[in-house]
Amino acid sequence: MSRNLDETHDAALGSWVTSAGRPGNAFPLQNLPLGVFRRRGTGERPRIGMAIGEEILDLGRAIAVGALGSLESAIHDAAQASVLNPLLALGRPAARVLRLAAHALLRGDTKLPRPPEECLVPMPQAELLLPAAIGDYSDFYASIHHATNVGSMFRPDQPLLPNYKWVPIGYHGRASSIVPSGTPIRRPLGQLQEGSAGAPSLQPTRALDYECEVGAWVGPGNPLGVPVPIAAAEEHLFGLCLLNDWSSRDVQRWEYQPLGPFLAKNFATTISPWVVTLDALEPFRVPRSARPAGDPQPLPYLDAPGDRERGGFAIELEVLLASEQMRAAGVAPQRLSRAGFAGMYWSMGQLLTHHASNGCNLRPGDLLASGTVSGPYKENRGCLLELTSRGSEPVALPTGETRRFLEDGDEVILRGTCTRAGYVAIGLGDCRGVVLPAVV
Repeated sequence: MSRNLDETHDAALGSWVTSAGRPGNAFPLQNLPLGVFRRRGTGERPRIGMAIGEEILDLGRAIAVGALGSLESAIHDAAQASVLNPLLALGRPAARVLRLAAHALLRGDTKLPRPPEECLVPMPQAELLLPAAIGDYSDFYASIHHATNVGSMFRPDQPLLPNYKWVPIGYHGRASSIVPSGTPIRRPLGQLQEGSAGAPSLQPTRALDYECEVGAWVGPGNPLGVPVPIAAAEEHLFGLCLLNDWSSRDVQRWEYQPLGPFLAKNFATTISPWVVTLDALEPFRVPRSARPAGDPQPLPYLDAPGDRERGGFAIELEVLLASEQMRAAGVAPQRLSRAGFAGMYWSMGQLLTHHASNGCNLRPGDLLASGTVSGPYKENRGCLLELTSRGSEPVALPTGETRRFLEDGDEVILRGTCTRAGYVAIGLGDCRGVVLPAVV
């Protein structure tokens, strides 16, 4: 199902950066994701980098010393910016040029001179920042398993509302509270209404949850009033990341009617700091998830042969949890769930096309989220609301603790990995955050 494979995907090639070849490393030579960093403990201007093993290739410095060869001026300037937005605006062709140039430099059999030591920064010495200035953020509800599981808890006679199989459901989130992996998450306050009557009160949430999602970075945008055809959707998608849409379930239950999520979700969203480009993901493209017999086919504006044939991504996602007690005892994080992103009811291309179908103008650096990724079995459920059945079936931890929802001190870790026979596995990196007590 892949059509853009080239030497950057060759499994026989390794890198002279030793850590890139270590088993389980998320960033081998075949990945080369983009991000923004600064050297830890310095006040230096943020810089664009490319992950290779446990190092970061500083693109600005590599370009300055000529290590990446001659680049056209627009790419040259974009790669030396302090955010990815100028590069996102240039789209996938520019990303491909940088990927090829970095691959030629970093491959083990390169004939190019190795760059000065200053061009490679060990990851422990780097502070990883948000990759882009995010103008707008929209979150979808693209997993039918998640939608059905949640719907059955609140509407057992009608888990899915009639529109779900026709229209990608989404809402506009809050860009200002998106934070990079590793940022602590403060337990939020919210209005809680207990029982069936009585006045609500402002309290710390008692039902803090995570949601395991995949985020898509918008590359070139579209003018206001001009939709994006589904056949062209992927030219506007630059790459993917992991995303944790932290949620206060008790606040959400009280406030969501009739307009949907608000304070229950806008207090924090964590993303992994690396943008894995669509070119890196080429070997892991799969057909869009087939619809069950009897389900309606997408309306024509949401359907095209290319999206049907290769609209999915074979990404295995997992959620791990480490309580404060587990960390103190040296106990490894416990995996709570695992799910495949290939089974989503709506593809990323469909989400983008639907978002722009009314003429909404998407811009470079906008972020689209898939919604919670869940699957058909209990071990595939991507949030505690589903996994514990609204808290009625607590999860047991190795220390004897149980969890209905998150407690203070809990660390949630999301990971995503792509594997396919004949190709080197690549990862999306970690998306993690520790819950801090509320400020009251």
